Amino acid sequence: MKNMKRIIALLLAVVMLFALAACTPKQEQKPDDDQQQGDEPKTVKVGIAAPDVTHGWVAGVAYYAEKYCKDNNLEYKITTSADAAAMTANLQDLMTWGATVIVSWPQWTGMETALQEVIDAGIPVVNFDVDVNCEGIYKVTGDNYDMGYQSAKYITEIVGDGANIVVMDVPSSGSVCELRKEGFYAYLNENNYDQTNIFEVQLDSFARDDGLAVMADILEQHPQIDAVFSMDDETSIGSITAITEAGRTDIKAITGGGGCQEYFRIIADEQFKDLGPASALYSPSMVQDAIKTAIDLMNGGTADPVVVIPTTIVSSANVADYLDENNTVY
Repeated sequence: MKNMKRIIALLLAVVMLFALAACTPKQEQKPDDDQQQGDEPKTVKVGIAAPDVTHGWVAGVAYYAEKYCKDNNLEYKITTSADAAAMTANLQDLMTWGATVIVSWPQWTGMETALQEVIDAGIPVVNFDVDVNCEGIYKVTGDNYDMGYQSAKYITEIVGDGANIVVMDVPSSGSVCELRKEGFYAYLNENNYDQTNIFEVQLDSFARDDGLAVMADILEQHPQIDAVFSMDDETSIGSITAITEAGRTDIKAITGGGGCQEYFRIIADEQFKDLGPASALYSPSMVQDAIKTAIDLMNGGTADPVVVIPTTIVSSANVADYLDENNTVY
């Protein structure tokens, strides 16, 4: 009987334990704070400070910047400026708007203070195409030197040694043409190229009208031209117009530079094949790399202070890979 009482007591104790466990409220399990923060996507607001559109290439930059933001569902705001003062004001507006990253493209001196203020506010700044002396700034750019180098390689492989080559220089572009010319002559010197018949002409700008007018004069003065080292796609478009109108068939290679869809269509057109048109790619689409770099930095990533996009020669052999029928801007 005593054993039976003990068994009943034990059973009652077990029942009470289960009852207490059922009545005790469970503590809510909270995820680790770091894990919570890691799961929450950071807000991205892309501010783009660009110059006014004065050239098709500038319009192309705006096109590709907007395209990247739309394709990736990013909130963005593009401002354009006529001078350093206007861009300084626009950078302030972008900060007020709440930009979490900024891609800037200043074309003037005196932007250091304004951009440093943005950086000091904790907003990653990636400069596109140009240098500004600020602490903590990043830069994405093409390779002007290599554009000239690869253009020389392309031309000389077609026309051979000692050819009559026109170099179309635009001194007002500053370091742009200086570096492209430097790369061009560096290739020639490395390969002991006979430069006897190379001559330079100067243009006021990269505009196609300047290319057309200067090339028309060259054709009148020189009965034999084998190749043209043009450093810009729009200059090349104007030059090809002059060559076609003059009915000249002696030119076997003409380069360009940039990433102009209109020029790409000329490269792809069979009627211009004998002119050997090509472009050293310095595409406005590089701005997309600048935006991506800025967002990576915002998310705690790292990047080289200067990111250089390699040069590609676009010719009839590969131009199909670069045609964009949706780009009607540049």
